Amino acid sequence: MRRILSIDGGGIKGTQPAAFLAGLEEDLDEPIGHYFDLIAGTSTGGILAIGLALGIKAKTLLELYENRGPTIFGQAGDKSWLGQKARDARAAFRHLVKPKHEASTLRDELHAVLGDKLIGEAETRLLIPAWDADQRSVYIYKTSHHPRLTKDYRKPALDAAMATSAAPTYFARHKTVDDVGLLDGGTWCNNPVGVATVEAISMLGWSSQELHILSLGCVDEVYMLPESPGKAGLGLKALSLLMDGQSRGALGIARHLTGDPHDRTAVHRYSPSVPDGFFSLDDTTKIQRLKGLGASSARHASPTLTPIFFQQPAEPFVPVHQLERNAA
Repeated sequence: MRRILSIDGGGIKGTQPAAFLAGLEEDLDEPIGHYFDLIAGTSTGGILAIGLALGIKAKTLLELYENRGPTIFGQAGDKSWLGQKARDARAAFRHLVKPKHEASTLRDELHAVLGDKLIGEAETRLLIPAWDADQRSVYIYKTSHHPRLTKDYRKPALDAAMATSAAPTYFARHKTVDDVGLLDGGTWCNNPVGVATVEAISMLGWSSQELHILSLGCVDEVYMLPESPGKAGLGLKALSLLMDGQSRGALGIARHLTGDPHDRTAVHRYSPSVPDGFFSLDDTTKIQRLKGLGASSARHASPTLTPIFFQQPAEPFVPVHQLERNAA
């Protein structure tokens, strides 16, 4: 049996899957990342995936969202109604002419958690989508889990985290240590479950019948579209429409390849349904609500997931290409 964890993007809404994983982790003897053979994550899900693959506990990553989320998204400080309104107005104006938030703040906060670790120090196979803005092409960070994967394992984990979360208009494009300009993987792969399933079968050579996949969304917004909308009628729902289509397509690929649900149950998807517009990518005032959603979902999901995913840790991951300092 091979176990895959896939985590969607969603900004501060990543608090929800972080709390979900932290809730499950309470009953485990080791960090929850040790129970998976492959972890994939995009944007905020990529940050979680990288941390988990490096052996960081889900509880520690949840604390990053809780304690540092307001700082990352420029909402720390004055909590009064007037202070919040003034801060929101400044952010809205800034958003018209430049990225809404400072990437340097995100970098500082992520560095405090990830440090100077390299991707090659991951204890679990890793897959992190980004987008090469200049080449207009897919860019995926991977651990060295195949002989062809000879480069990424020597790169900073922080680079991958910053690249996959560089959401257009929210954060500046991330320049890597090689001066490659990368954007958020959510531009093409906000739900990485399809890519992860293809990676498992094609690159890793795992049988589709041995795969068990835990797919975590941040939230699913419930909305209705007008029958025949124009631009004004569709509005911001156009983005939701595109993201939903990508996510459902990715889930369809994973289910088709694994025989779910016709032959067996292979893909376990958890993403709480919420009203349209109640949460946003950078509204940190609802962090505790998101945390509660994740904790409650974990409580309900635990009896189903524990026998499948958490009876014992996965087999140790041995990279094909080793870091020199680890090989000494």
